Amino acid sequence: MRGPIFPEGWLEVIDISRHFGGIMALNRVSFQLEQSSISSLIGPNGAGKTTLINVISGLYPADQGRIRFQGENIAGMAAHSIAARGIGRTFQLEELFGSLTVLENVMVGCHVRSRSGMVSCGLALPSARREEEQEREAALANLQLIGLEHKAGDPIASLPLGERKLVGVARALSMKPRLLMLDEPVGGLAAHEISKLVNLICRLRSEGLTIFIVEHNMPFVMSLSEKVLVLDGGALIAEGLPEEIRRNEAVIKAYLGEEVAVA
Repeated sequence: MRGPIFPEGWLEVIDISRHFGGIMALNRVSFQLEQSSISSLIGPNGAGKTTLINVISGLYPADQGRIRFQGENIAGMAAHSIAARGIGRTFQLEELFGSLTVLENVMVGCHVRSRSGMVSCGLALPSARREEEQEREAALANLQLIGLEHKAGDPIASLPLGERKLVGVARALSMKPRLLMLDEPVGGLAAHEISKLVNLICRLRSEGLTIFIVEHNMPFVMSLSEKVLVLDGGALIAEGLPEEIRRNEAVIKAYLGEEVAVA
């Protein structure tokens, strides 16, 4: 069964700032993601990385600035509206539903684009039943992409952390995103799971998906990324090719004592 084909998408972040009380979590951050590319965001703990993708995905409003996705300013939109426009994401600590099966958790992502209303679903109208079956097939296809289709009926709570993270990726893919943001995707993954994720990301990019990764695992980041962005203290201090970032003095200073970051 072949996975979904993704349309092209692109993103511009323009002078985005965000405060929490007296703390400036993001300070006039600006960058652009290219279509059908793999870009990564790195930085020390507390640099504002997760805050940035929370702002892009609509979980937090920006205090100032614009976010343009495919030419439309999405800053200030509700998270579900942004998701419906084609921006999907995962979370550091996967927010999965413990009472649901693996397949049902992945199907949650399908509902973002569901056309059937609550009334038709509640009455089990034929149109709603057909759509639910289509969502089930799409969810199974995405489970196949991550190699967990054989666990579709298992309770999500029975899976180890690494597999739950992969289910989070499958759920995000069920939203049919144009842009997929992965927050710390390899934390808790075994070496063979990381290899599987690398292959999946490369395949998705080849099918037109734009991917934005927040990650501490530098071998993973540097092996995949076409562009690397570096945050420190909420400000973007560097942007460039992986080789350029490795040699950047500002990045080395920000990561002083964390050799793995620029190895």
